[in-house]
Amino acid sequence: MEVIKIMSNTILIFIVIILIFDYLFERILDILNASRWSNEVPDELKGIYDSEKYKKSQEYHKANNKFSFITSTVSFILIIIVLLTGGFKFLDNFLRQYTENPIILALLFFGILGLASDLIMTPFSVYDTFVIEQKFVFNTTTPKTFILDKLKTWLLVLIIGGGLLALFITIYNFFQQNFWWIAWIVLTIVSVFFTMFYSEIIVPLFNKQTPLENGELRDEIERFANKAGFKLKNIYVIDGSKRSKKANAYFTGLGTKKRIVLYDTLINEHTKEELVAVLAHEIGHYKKKHTLKNMIFSVFETGLMLFILSLFIGKPEMSLAIADIPSLHIGLLVFGILYSPLSLIIGIITNVISRKYEYEADKYAGVNYNPEHLILALKNLSVNNLSNLNPHPFYVFIHYSHPTLLQRIKELKKI
Repeated sequence: MEVIKIMSNTILIFIVIILIFDYLFERILDILNASRWSNEVPDELKGIYDSEKYKKSQEYHKANNKFSFITSTVSFILIIIVLLTGGFKFLDNFLRQYTENPIILALLFFGILGLASDLIMTPFSVYDTFVIEQKFVFNTTTPKTFILDKLKTWLLVLIIGGGLLALFITIYNFFQQNFWWIAWIVLTIVSVFFTMFYSEIIVPLFNKQTPLENGELRDEIERFANKAGFKLKNIYVIDGSKRSKKANAYFTGLGTKKRIVLYDTLINEHTKEELVAVLAHEIGHYKKKHTLKNMIFSVFETGLMLFILSLFIGKPEMSLAIADIPSLHIGLLVFGILYSPLSLIIGIITNVISRKYEYEADKYAGVNYNPEHLILALKNLSVNNLSNLNPHPFYVFIHYSHPTLLQRIKELKKI
């Protein structure tokens, strides 16, 4: 018993060290990024940003950086306080007065933690949406939409998140140490299902998607799609302007469920040629099988995580690090924190692969359509979104899933 107590105390120390490291590491990255800010337009950005727009983009990122520092510091302090004062232990003991059912106990435990965390952070979300985004003329979210989004998100977390947690615990209770590969199969099926049907099931709860209407733009898109040998039935326009003036486009789904989605804000701000170039980029992702490759990578990542979890989840010292009684839900919480350094490394690898895929999709669009139109689209998109076009290289390496605009332009000019 003494050995278990020593091990649990050691695990608690590791948890605190990991949380401190994560916090300080992100602050160092923010400082490095801030070191790239300047009052004058850098030479490499001249011709992309004019001085007024560049100044506005700097102000926007300074505001977001300050806001991120405040929110992350509040979150860090809260979790450290809860850990060191036995908050998790108190909640677990309190809930055990009413139930010992492992599924109900886990659902209540994570439900209360999630709800409390979300309620604490809601004022910050309100400030971000209705002050910062409003100040820089991006926000179009109404209070009604904000509240409805929050309620819908809670409902989805309750149904999907709660359902998956209950299923996971059931699998564990039935199969014990062999649970990991069965859970892996189940989660893979769920992942494939949502990749296929996300736009048909989840998106409509928040946004309206309408088929791109007939006209010059659709004709030009269909001409390119036919030329590229891409069977394009599903081109949708999403009402992104319901929440923000920022623009985007994305490719989703597999097989007959694949679709390309354009934000209405994108259509309003770009020429027909630029839009076809953006769409050609999205088709490039499909042609290069990036969605499928990302899914395969994600499946193996999930399998690795579950296998490592199976090695530790049954050890009582995992739970006893922050609670009085060994239990699966406490073990999952502890494992989630201890796994974060490996998760960071996997995230970096994922971003490296993602940036490679973006170059490939850019090249496809440049070769098969027009590199200049794509360059112009990327420039306008970046400037309209007040993107940071001069981030620190290390920050890009850690966090960016896309290459910077200058990197993309440089590669497109080689075509």
